[in-house]
Amino acid sequence: MTTTLTIGAVPGRVRLLFPGVLACGVVAAASTFLSQHYGAPVMLFALLLGIAMNFLSGEGACKPGIEFAGRTLLRIGVALLGLRITVGQVVELGWQPVAIVVVCVAATILLSMLAARLMGFQTLFGLLSGGATAICGASAAMALAAALPNHPLKERATLFTVVGVSALSTLAMIVYPMIAQAAGLDPRAAGVFLGATIHDVAQVVGAGYSMSQQTGDVATLVKLMRVAMLVPVVVFAVMLSRRQAGDTGGKRPPLLPGFVIGFVLLVAVNSTGWLPSVVVKGGSDFSRWCLVAAIAGIGIKTQLKDLVTVGLKPVMLMIGETVLLVVLALALMQWLA
Repeated sequence: MTTTLTIGAVPGRVRLLFPGVLACGVVAAASTFLSQHYGAPVMLFALLLGIAMNFLSGEGACKPGIEFAGRTLLRIGVALLGLRITVGQVVELGWQPVAIVVVCVAATILLSMLAARLMGFQTLFGLLSGGATAICGASAAMALAAALPNHPLKERATLFTVVGVSALSTLAMIVYPMIAQAAGLDPRAAGVFLGATIHDVAQVVGAGYSMSQQTGDVATLVKLMRVAMLVPVVVFAVMLSRRQAGDTGGKRPPLLPGFVIGFVLLVAVNSTGWLPSVVVKGGSDFSRWCLVAAIAGIGIKTQLKDLVTVGLKPVMLMIGETVLLVVLALALMQWLA
């Protein structure tokens, strides 16, 4: 009886979610088109177009689907990121790039949390912005947001982080190859530098292959290593959230969110080489669509006036995180050479 009722409820659930998910899908498609034709980050377009459609977020047919996109599609997209990584790719990098990535990610996040606290923000905002800067830009921001506890200002902080990291990533794609050339880095070293410092995957690919094939290949591998750092960082975020929830008597989130387990399992399966390339490519593309639709949904729920009132301090925090990451990467490359 229960099974029959559950199955019978599926069409009704689909009808409830369809209008909002469709709206987010339309924004995702338009954002992808604009990104492909103008070269700007697709996440930034999805956010801006979503904000322009804020009128859909009120009470109405679209609201449940928009909530679903900003929550469930986000988790699905993050889990499917595991199809981009294999253990073999990490081993192929060698120990020096791996050490650079681990130290840069850990130091950037911890110093960002400290700086956020000193600037009067919550420590978790430093974790969110520092994680986005240190790992993989907007995707990391979305993954961390999914792991952090609900808070009245969480969505605004997430949106600001996505806007900031997307803008800085676009700037980095243009400027960092110049820095690599000015520093006299060879193609492999240039790839390590670009992969260890540029925020978003797409911008790493663009910057790396604009220099040379070898630089692009190395930069992409180093960047995927940073993507793999999502797992320990999200677990750290959840542990921090659980401790704070315990201190305040609130409900603790699960130690290991389901989307992180999915991410790890997909990395493991993908590392076996058993998955056909069409499945890997299809899953990776679907992951991107889910993340773009999710950021569109969060954009639709956002009031533009909320972003305008953020102030200068968060901007300075993100710029400082970006500069810190560049300095750390260059210093470690010199030290470990």
